[in-house]
Amino acid sequence: MENMVSLATKMGIGEAGVTAVFGYLVVFTGLALLMCVIYIIGAIFQANARKKEAAVVAVQEAAPAPKPIVPEKPVAPGSAGHVKRFDVPDKEAAMVMAVVAYQMKKPLNELRFISIKEVKEDEV
Repeated sequence: MENMVSLATKMGIGEAGVTAVFGYLVVFTGLALLMCVIYIIGAIFQANARKKEAAVVAVQEAAPAPKPIVPEKPVAPGSAGHVKRFDVPDKEAAMVMAVVAYQMKKPLNELRFISIKEVKEDEV
């Protein structure tokens, strides 16, 4: 212990400054190397995550998603069942049904509509 105290007291200001600067350089070099290692590991994990995500997307594109099974809703009182609509919004389907009922001079609840599909010009 006495030997260390005597070394510290015999060290001059210049020598103490060089020792301190060397100590700081060692610590900051170690921190910089640790930071580089962490960045490299992070880049590896991100690359693996991107590969897995690309594989999942490729599998999803290859196999179509199964259509969810929707339980059939109960029929409202007075209605004649469900109507399948193909590219026709609700509002337009309701208007078509109302016009048909008006032209046939029958109440709407006595008519049964199976499906409504818009016929495009290129399909005719």
